[in-house]
Amino acid sequence: MKEDDQPSRDDLAEDRTILANERTFGSWMRTSIGCVALGVGFQGLFRSMEPAWIPRAIATAFLLLAVLVLVLAERRASAVIDRLRSHVVVTAKPMNLRLITILVALGALALTLAIWTVDIV
Repeated sequence: MKEDDQPSRDDLAEDRTILANERTFGSWMRTSIGCVALGVGFQGLFRSMEPAWIPRAIATAFLLLAVLVLVLAERRASAVIDRLRSHVVVTAKPMNLRLITILVALGALALTLAIWTVDIV
């Protein structure tokens, strides 16, 4: 920062980059939630398809894709946060991003387990 404690244009640009990174992380999170919805929806709509493992496998693929998107988004967002230093804005902590990722990934994996073990008639 400048000597008079006012952020410089470069400082503010870095803050805008941090905020853009957080918006991008949110977009990837929404994409992963969409993959979860597709997987659960596919299983729900096509559960009577024969053989029974086909809709389960397709739903599992969407749920695993959701987990992959989550992990990659968290790693990228955390790397950007670690590389930049905020000046005016309060940035998300990488540990919070990791916690969100873990919780949503555990939910997707639990749904995968339920799809394969719970028999809904």
